[in-house]
Amino acid sequence: MPPASLPLAAGAVVVSRAPLARPGKVWNSQGMVRLDDIGLRYGRGPEVLHGISFSLPEGSFHWLTGPSGAGKTSLIRLLSLTERPSRGTISLFGRNPDGVGRNARQALRRQIGVVYQDFRLLGHLTAFDNVALPLRLAGEREAAIAANTAELLAWVGLAERMAARPVTLSGGEQQRLAIARAVVAGPRLIVADEPTGDLDERQAERLLGLLVSLHRNGTTLLVATHNERLIERFPAPRLALSHGRLVAQDG
Repeated sequence: MPPASLPLAAGAVVVSRAPLARPGKVWNSQGMVRLDDIGLRYGRGPEVLHGISFSLPEGSFHWLTGPSGAGKTSLIRLLSLTERPSRGTISLFGRNPDGVGRNARQALRRQIGVVYQDFRLLGHLTAFDNVALPLRLAGEREAAIAANTAELLAWVGLAERMAARPVTLSGGEQQRLAIARAVVAGPRLIVADEPTGDLDERQAERLLGLLVSLHRNGTTLLVATHNERLIERFPAPRLALSHGRLVAQDG
């Protein structure tokens, strides 16, 4: 399988990787991700998202903004298939994830990379094994896993920390490790929930540079943030939430 090349990020090396197979038909460029009148409630509680409708073209980069409690994390959870909407319809890659069986939903999920503010790394695994885990769960060959994982760790600047446990890494290193894990399976969509919230400005810009380089290689990117300086440094259309509603949309 021909490798997909990641472009050079600042201070990084070029990496090649072979993405996993992508099931289902591809949605057209007008809306690889499409939400129509989405509502979300947790259990019997009130709705936390109300009538959300938008689409993201394939290969686009958007910011997701709004104050704390606006619904950014809830929207990320829907797009990462962690939650199901209470009403409305989601289309990802031309398919409705709530209208397919378990195996097909899992296959769709493998096309989505998620980056969390709190990293969600497994403390008992090394940096190498944290990144390799998605490929092992997908049944990839160990030789391919070793090559892809080593190259991605080099790309995020962690070639010398492959054997390190997460607790020994700095916050910036842990977040770069989380990015490597999120992209190792070759996702078409990356959603990031306040990925720079706990980083200083220099580390935040370095991390965004990695994500933007993925976008330039064709990956669709949605990044939740409240950091206006980063938005100015990396201009892109934004989706703005307030009180669970989409109140502004650029582009």
